Amino acid sequence: MKPDDLKTMLDSVKQGTLAVDDALQQLRHFPSQDIGCAQVDHHRHLRQGTPEMIFGEGKTAAQIVAITAAMSEKGSNILVTRLDSDKAAQVMALFPGAIYYDEARCLIIENQPPEQHGRGTILIVSAGTSDIPVASEAVVTARFLGNRVEQIYDVGVAGIHRLLARREELAAATVIIVVAGMEGALPSVVGGLVDKPVIAVPTSVGYGASFGGIAALLGMLNSCASGVTVVNIDNGFGAACAANLMNRI
Repeated sequence: MKPDDLKTMLDSVKQGTLAVDDALQQLRHFPSQDIGCAQVDHHRHLRQGTPEMIFGEGKTAAQIVAITAAMSEKGSNILVTRLDSDKAAQVMALFPGAIYYDEARCLIIENQPPEQHGRGTILIVSAGTSDIPVASEAVVTARFLGNRVEQIYDVGVAGIHRLLARREELAAATVIIVVAGMEGALPSVVGGLVDKPVIAVPTSVGYGASFGGIAALLGMLNSCASGVTVVNIDNGFGAACAANLMNRI
């Protein structure tokens, strides 16, 4: 439930156009709803300004459908992350309005027109083409949360001229998410070029000594560029959520 929805309900009760019992019925599962496999948090939009979002990995299709149905009943928009194509097909069969983004492994259902909250642009930069799936998760999430999003892909430090050619786009962004694997050097370079927050996302892309993203993570944590913060390995979703808070009006 969004703050505006609750204000409208309370105002209707005050004006006498909505009976108290009817309001109580609408609030029956507020703030959370026990559906057996999950406790659906209908209160999150009021606390954080964003609805609960569903982490699809490890959940069965039936569980995802149950959570989606409970949230849709309250009019919430739905974002499911880390969802494989087989489970996505099962969800889409029951929710025809669902859209699946295969590269990002995300599914979205818009039960209400999305509201634009961003005061500027979130720019998402990937070091290499192999980092695009994680970058795509950030793109889908940031747009779902009501932000203008632009992307620059494959501008890693192995060909630094590719990044320097895009300095105007870097300068125009409000928040920059930089996604990189291997040694994870790109966020430091970007951080040294701009005067805005840089959120670094290490990916598990790389050869053996990258240790599944640990090398990139440690490199980003040790960045000498001020203003660079770091999220977990492959966590494009978390980076987008943090960028959304920084970019909100």
